[in-house]
Amino acid sequence: MAEGQHRFHHHDEAERRKWQNPEEILAGIGLKAGDTFLDIGCGNGFFTLPASRLVGPAGLVSGLDPDSIALDELRAKADSEGLANIRLEVGSAEETVLCEECADLVFFGIDLHDFQDQSKVLANALKMIKMTGLLVDLDWKKEPTPIGPPLEIRFTEEQVSDMMQDAGFIVVSVEESGVWHYIVKARPSGGREVH
Repeated sequence: MAEGQHRFHHHDEAERRKWQNPEEILAGIGLKAGDTFLDIGCGNGFFTLPASRLVGPAGLVSGLDPDSIALDELRAKADSEGLANIRLEVGSAEETVLCEECADLVFFGIDLHDFQDQSKVLANALKMIKMTGLLVDLDWKKEPTPIGPPLEIRFTEEQVSDMMQDAGFIVVSVEESGVWHYIVKARPSGGREVH
């Protein structure tokens, strides 16, 4: 069975919250009321739901995932909370562009290593992000941890930074996020074509 983001689709959220606080992470990357937030590989909404509460009714959260069952779970949770600012789409991050230059924040929550073609995924992120927007990759450090995906599929912070730069972004910071993860933030370089 492949590990990584998709093994958390049906993972106990309370258990995951012991080692990851989504509200703290989202506030720490600067997500605020009124923002448009794209959660790429959103699963059943570990980050999507807190993002929806943070951006509020004036904001928008779009979640993309190939797993329709996870998205159904997420939709049910959102409906039960009355969160009307969430849009969900079934699809692959390599093939799907949710919108053109609409996002204040494009977010990868411990899943960049799971995609088949990171360069395509990041090229699509560049199409979706505003020129003033922020790209954020939260991921596993490439070192042994008691849980998480196999080491051989993880990326170092340097590998992620290089991939982002190759896709047309400028890396603005690399930080630790708890004991097992890092956060790489980047902005569009400004050299992209305008359509």
